[in-house]
Amino acid sequence: MKTIYAKRTVLLAAAVAAASFAGTASAVDFEVGDTTASVYGYAKLDMIYDVDADLGNAVTPKNIRLDGADGPDGHTNFHAKQSRIGFKTSTPLAGSTLNTTIEGDFYGSGNDTLRLRHAFGEWNGILAGQTWTNFGGFLGMTPTIDFTGQPGQGNIGRQAQLRYTTGGFSVALEEPGTAGQTPNAGYSFPNLVTVNGMSIPIGETDVDAAKNSLPDLTMRYQHSGGDFNFAASGVLRELSYDAEGKPAAPQGWDDDSAMGWGVNLEASAKLSPAMTLRASLTHGDGIGGYLYGNPTAPAQVDDNGDLETIEATGGTLGMSMAAGSGNINLAYGIATADIDAGNDRFDSLFLNYIWSPVDRISYGIEAGYHTREQANGDDGDAVRLQGMAMYSF
Repeated sequence: MKTIYAKRTVLLAAAVAAASFAGTASAVDFEVGDTTASVYGYAKLDMIYDVDADLGNAVTPKNIRLDGADGPDGHTNFHAKQSRIGFKTSTPLAGSTLNTTIEGDFYGSGNDTLRLRHAFGEWNGILAGQTWTNFGGFLGMTPTIDFTGQPGQGNIGRQAQLRYTTGGFSVALEEPGTAGQTPNAGYSFPNLVTVNGMSIPIGETDVDAAKNSLPDLTMRYQHSGGDFNFAASGVLRELSYDAEGKPAAPQGWDDDSAMGWGVNLEASAKLSPAMTLRASLTHGDGIGGYLYGNPTAPAQVDDNGDLETIEATGGTLGMSMAAGSGNINLAYGIATADIDAGNDRFDSLFLNYIWSPVDRISYGIEAGYHTREQANGDDGDAVRLQGMAMYSF
């Protein structure tokens, strides 16, 4: 079993060989009447070697093997699931502009099936459809090759919403059970069959008593000021469960609700033409998945049937430095949750070099070190080495 120091040596050795990011936005544009349309996307190959346990197509925290657990080391995985295609339109309409976007990639369930990423329209400050949540953003996010990226920032996921934006301020009503997740309110009851007048268990059926009664309310303000940009976000949400009327509910379980909330601060600063710093801080109670990489649910039901929200905190810190035709990126992120038994934690450290030899083509190499710790004190760590080739259109 490799020691933590040996793994860090592997990480640093690979990173020394890494050498910056120069991404370019590309599209194929054409006009139909008053409408300008664009088709865009890229094909990307990810080449992955996991020194320890197999972490999946993107780093999956639960796949980090805990110390003392047995399992095979050394896994190679090539895939192109992050490849994506999108279609945008822009049409002048009634003194404003109607914009629409539909985009997908191949991280859907099954074998490389198409997954909906974005599907929304915007007109006169009103956005409707599925796109990035209004909570959190990209200011505190440092580029990584791994699709998962830094834990601890405001969620960078996409969900259905109705949003209004004026200037740097935006407010939205969002789907409550996707990014934010639902409370841990599941239980099992035995399936019974009657034989000769006797009830005999033949298995168990899982029941999820969690429910979503109201949409999540998110608010965000972003200031863009040249070399320094910052943003603040907030979320308010109702968390609830209802076991009344469900079969074999645990004694004392009925129904309960609680309010959850979260705040996010993020900033980026260009210190020089060659160096940019990024950071974010996220905290909340019942925040759930609005904290990216949160290792626990937003709430849980205690033995008395009361719904208890779970407090969680995260943060990110990163640096990008120009080098040659790209950038060297160093990025760290951590997400922790405070539950009765202790703290759950997930953190990641990335070091990569992403470069573009010519327009529309990007290559990269990355080393990542990932750890997790359970509330009972069990922990584990893993090293991932990854390369990429991306061709945009």
